[in-house]
Amino acid sequence: MVKNQIQNPVLPGFYPDPSICRVGNDYYLVCSSFEMTPGIPVFHSRDLAHWTLIGNALTEANGFHIERDGGVGGIMAPTIRYQNGLFYIIDTNLSDKGNFIITAEDPSGPWSEPHWMTDVLDIDASLFFDDDGQCYIVGIGDCIDLGDGKKDRGFWIAKYDIHTFTRLTEQTVIFDSALRRAWSPEAPHIYHVGDYYYLFFAEGGTDHYHAEMVARSKDLFGFYEGCPANPVLTHRHMGFDAPIINIGHTDLVQIPDGSWYAVLLGSRLIDGRHKNLGRETWLCPVVWQEGWPLFTPETGKLEWTYDAPDCLPWEPLTHVKDREEFDGDTLPLYMTLWGTPAPGTVKLEDSCLKLRCVRQAPDDELLPMDLSPRTYDDRFAAFAARRQCALHVKAAAKMRFVPQNAERAGMAITQAMNHQLQIERTLEAGRSVLRVVLVNAEFSGYPFFPKFESQTQRKVLASVPYTEDEVVIELELNRQDYIVRYGRDENSLTELCRTDGRLVSTEKVGCMSGTQLAMFATGSGTDSDNYAAFDWFRYEEC
Repeated sequence: MVKNQIQNPVLPGFYPDPSICRVGNDYYLVCSSFEMTPGIPVFHSRDLAHWTLIGNALTEANGFHIERDGGVGGIMAPTIRYQNGLFYIIDTNLSDKGNFIITAEDPSGPWSEPHWMTDVLDIDASLFFDDDGQCYIVGIGDCIDLGDGKKDRGFWIAKYDIHTFTRLTEQTVIFDSALRRAWSPEAPHIYHVGDYYYLFFAEGGTDHYHAEMVARSKDLFGFYEGCPANPVLTHRHMGFDAPIINIGHTDLVQIPDGSWYAVLLGSRLIDGRHKNLGRETWLCPVVWQEGWPLFTPETGKLEWTYDAPDCLPWEPLTHVKDREEFDGDTLPLYMTLWGTPAPGTVKLEDSCLKLRCVRQAPDDELLPMDLSPRTYDDRFAAFAARRQCALHVKAAAKMRFVPQNAERAGMAITQAMNHQLQIERTLEAGRSVLRVVLVNAEFSGYPFFPKFESQTQRKVLASVPYTEDEVVIELELNRQDYIVRYGRDENSLTELCRTDGRLVSTEKVGCMSGTQLAMFATGSGTDSDNYAAFDWFRYEEC
């Protein structure tokens, strides 16, 4: 009998930093959303192989605020847990007041407004419920004393009151790093298995040198013992041309037959060293040997397929709708905006998605992030997108738009940190044109690093006169071969430009987010009452 196969990645596309929990026969998974709104997509599965987007945990309804900076700030590394009839998500919002917890009885929503955590700082804090129901916070910070007033990164734990959302004890340092003075220890999770408490965490940064580590202790508050096999999962020793790289940042779940699985992030290489789709969600089995976890037994590396567990049902997904007509009152769950838009910037009206030509643009110069507890109300774009989730896709939209002055509108292939390919209707020397613009940026670090600076460059790759009010734009992305087509209707399209996708997905971006296929509009520095109206949006995987 041929066994069902779990195909990796289980969540293709820009869905990084996965966290998972099980409630009965149901599994729920959340991911980072960075500067996109709505935030924290929530998925459901019963077989670990097929995942359905059932909601977003952060929305306008619970006061979500996010800012468009470099695409790599905002919401990162959520943890989802379940206890006594409530779901909990703990996370960080770098565009607002920092760490928070939200709750829900139903993971599809509604979720509560954030409970801001003034006594838990830094990033990547995680919730742990012990067997007796007591809640703890495990976090990271500059808590390792090196002497002479110097501190290094490490992990701490504290007892937490999950009802009043307050820390009950001081932070107790429990571990430093698996490798001496390791780069970027992060993403801690604690599990109680047998006689030991296990601390799982990542090191090496979330790019090529990413790795998963583990330490253990019989005392929850004791200083943990590092696993002699660390790193317990990584591909960094396989070189820069391994087909799956960047793996790490795991979260574990136990299924009814007692076996264990891990979800984690990783990236697929496309034609060399580039990772256009960003960090995706993968899954692998975990077994326990001699008191330590063994990831993906037999091979020790992340595989493209695994046998599905016999104890779980097999529930393939129905066909996902590929064409959105914008007939409803809300955007589909999978569609994202960039930043929290001002009222009237993005609206559904007359069976169209309408984007206002506001002064902000998707390719505005990158700004340093302000990490103080204040928020900006003008860091957003008139932008609506969906993630690229396969190596060969087509996306198209029908737009009605007549540009005035410096207004621009159209479609864009976007990566983080101002790496974009924009196909826009605009005016050149008073003449109406359709053109393809390559946007790249030189920058220092990330917007949340000190002394951040950037400089964006724009280059017109193709331009043709275009005077019709309506235009259909189609983008075909076949690995690194990008083709732009246009026409009056979708049955008579003409090729406008062909370019190299590696120009949009540079390694310098750092792969924290991934490719999105967007519709956008802008007044290019001036607010306008003009709108670009999109009749429909189509996405298909070839």
